[in-house]
Amino acid sequence: MSVDATTAMTAVPRLDAPSIITPLPGPRARAFIARDEAVVSPSLTRAYPLVAESGSGYVVTDVDGNQFIDFAAGIAVASTGHSHPAVVAAIKEQADRLIHIAATDFYEPRYIELSEKLAALAPFHEPARVFLTNSGTEAVEAAIKLARYYTGRSGIIAFEGAFHGRTMGALSLTNSKVKQRAGFGPLLPMVEHAPFPRVRTFRGPTGGDGSAELALLRETIFARTMAPTDVAAIVIEPVQGEGGYFAAPTPFLRGLREICDEHGILLVADEIQSGLGRTGAWWAIEHAGVEPDVVTTAKGIASGMPLGAMIAREAIWTWTRGAHGSTFAGNPVCAAAALATLQLLEDGLIDNATAMGERLKSGLERIAEPYAQVSDVRGMGLMIGIEFDTHAQSAAVERAAFERGLLILECGESTVRFCPPLIVDAAAVDVALDLFGQALAASLGG
Repeated sequence: MSVDATTAMTAVPRLDAPSIITPLPGPRARAFIARDEAVVSPSLTRAYPLVAESGSGYVVTDVDGNQFIDFAAGIAVASTGHSHPAVVAAIKEQADRLIHIAATDFYEPRYIELSEKLAALAPFHEPARVFLTNSGTEAVEAAIKLARYYTGRSGIIAFEGAFHGRTMGALSLTNSKVKQRAGFGPLLPMVEHAPFPRVRTFRGPTGGDGSAELALLRETIFARTMAPTDVAAIVIEPVQGEGGYFAAPTPFLRGLREICDEHGILLVADEIQSGLGRTGAWWAIEHAGVEPDVVTTAKGIASGMPLGAMIAREAIWTWTRGAHGSTFAGNPVCAAAALATLQLLEDGLIDNATAMGERLKSGLERIAEPYAQVSDVRGMGLMIGIEFDTHAQSAAVERAAFERGLLILECGESTVRFCPPLIVDAAAVDVALDLFGQALAASLGG
């Protein structure tokens, strides 16, 4: 059922200011954290001691009753906000009807409907096919396998600073932080990492249009390390997520498309964090006017339900029955949540991401300008990064924001990211800006 933009944001509760009623973390939070430390994998990284109890719209309440304004959205996952009524209704209705059937072995209407919708939204003119997954990592794994199968080649080129996931194939492409790879080798062979153009403009332009990086790809990797005829795919995030919210310059993306066309290489756009409306378009790569051959997506696709997808041009799907599958992926409840989510995005939330993103970015630039420690403010739509000179500074600002009731997260070496639910309104943006200004003053002085 179609809804207008106003109805799409009915989940937004008005919040004049967060409500911090106990010292953080509160007593119940401390008790849960102690229990967590006794039984949960030590590999998890918690940015700060938030123990969430409930969420509504862009507001999160912890177990002690403290309320926060959420501009992290579960790492850009809660795209329609927490517990949007339309998404909750779709989940409940589907759970009453059918929870699981295994789409690998049987047909199921929601799986088909979602695949049809994603194929129609694919960022290429050729008809598309879809493979649903449980996560973004699995979508990347599927893309690696399909690229190798289709081309008959083994090589993959990814980029410095990239994050594509943590399973062994996806981890081989990841180049974000050494701690994510340390101790897990040997990883997938025939993977090379090319330089990614990091462009900063806030304090004056640094970096270029990516032409130097394209030259290094041709002259270093192709000339000395891996023949282009051995490369199955070039995998790139149009906007790096964990790498620091750096957008690839348009000429760079166009140059990659030319290289792929020249050598019969597939161009894979990893839109797991940047896709589905977050940058003000369905796909971030559309801003550059470039068509990939494959796109991977997840995070915001189902408003928090575990789901991802690998979408590719129809001509690429040469693998046969049994070549790839998944027991749980695209289960009916997740697919129903995704269909409701995509409807909300289509009916106003993508346009809202553009408008609120402009308001947020201009406000962040104004607030950050007096602080010499802020080296850049960058991004598009509701995917904005604020870079500091050091990690210690970004970590201090992140913690100070939490203590004042604003949830944000670090990325890259020394960047904090703003990736709120796409339902945020002007009131939410203005509250977040005020709180972030307080966090800057408390952490950096002024």
